[in-house]
Amino acid sequence: MRLSFLLSLLLFAPALFAQADLEKQIQTQLIMAEDGDVITLPAGKISLSNTLWLDGKNDITIRGAGIDKTTLTFKDQKQGAEGLKVTNGRNIVLENFTLEDSKGDLVKTQQVKNIVFRDLKAQWTGKPDKNNGAYAIYPVQCQNVRIERCTAIGASDAGVYVGQSDSVWVSQCFAKNNVAGIEIENTTNAWVWNNISMENTGGILVFDLPDLPKKRGGHVKVWNNKVLKNNYKNFAPKGNIVGTVPPGTGIMVLATNDVEIMENTIYDNKTASTAIISYYVTENPINDKDYIPYPSQINIHNNRYSDGKRMPTWKNKLGFLFWTKFGRNVPHILYDGIQNEAWTDAATGQLKPGYRICVHDNENGTFANIKADKKFKGITRDLAPYDCTLETMDVLR
Repeated sequence: MRLSFLLSLLLFAPALFAQADLEKQIQTQLIMAEDGDVITLPAGKISLSNTLWLDGKNDITIRGAGIDKTTLTFKDQKQGAEGLKVTNGRNIVLENFTLEDSKGDLVKTQQVKNIVFRDLKAQWTGKPDKNNGAYAIYPVQCQNVRIERCTAIGASDAGVYVGQSDSVWVSQCFAKNNVAGIEIENTTNAWVWNNISMENTGGILVFDLPDLPKKRGGHVKVWNNKVLKNNYKNFAPKGNIVGTVPPGTGIMVLATNDVEIMENTIYDNKTASTAIISYYVTENPINDKDYIPYPSQINIHNNRYSDGKRMPTWKNKLGFLFWTKFGRNVPHILYDGIQNEAWTDAATGQLKPGYRICVHDNENGTFANIKADKKFKGITRDLAPYDCTLETMDVLR
């Protein structure tokens, strides 16, 4: 038996050394890269023990042989949290490879101007778990972000997450089995279109949160997406804001400004197909004096909602509330009704121009104001106060 073990070790050792040499070679290329370089990742499954880091570089492309043809696996990661980290650069392209099973975020970019994620798959293999990293694809504090034809699976926060950035598009992506499929947070000028977000806890989230360097997001357009069956259990670690999202949420807009949701197919999300809420609903304290906790100038129109009954989750405070108030007939579009008094016309009780919530021309688009400001008493399904139009945002092509 001892001889057999030694022979196995001798046979396996060259592969171990080859992987270690390849990891060293890739990281050396990232360190030594000069402007204009293309770093080519070979085909095959490459096991990595440390974070790969590109810092302070410009005009660099990192290119694999294709999704699932080049796979970077961090399953045996010993140092670092991220899989691939890119910081303090300009004109970076990441394309044509797969990343798997890092301790933290799979690919994170920070303080990068002009960053492209194209034809990437970022996933945690196995059953979704709270110990998975927070974000699969994670640009933060970036400018001019393009996320195209990417797949994100298994993130314990968000599959595709864009935070505190400006000038963003997310297009033709696929997000599955994350807590949030696609999340746009404290980000300005974002276009999210032609994506499929399915079987997550929540399909697409557009949030503004307190205590962040960039205080106010907005001018976000979400259109022509398929948001389907986002009923997966919420497996976010305790304390994460996305932990408050009920399983069965299609699209949620929280405390942000100037958001248009149009021409989406939003089917079979059992709890809240579309929710417009203030930060107060989270019941978390607000210590950021510059934070604005109310949604404003929200335009929801020409979306398609599924017909028939649904079953809100009982394993979440909001979901249980919807069940007690509506049973299996929860309206597709829910507004919490919490308004800033300074934005409200005292005579009509409606929000003033520039702050309106407009809901119109949605197929099967049933509606309710759940009157969270009145302790959920006097809930109304009257859509008339919200039957208004806002200017449609330009469409990127």
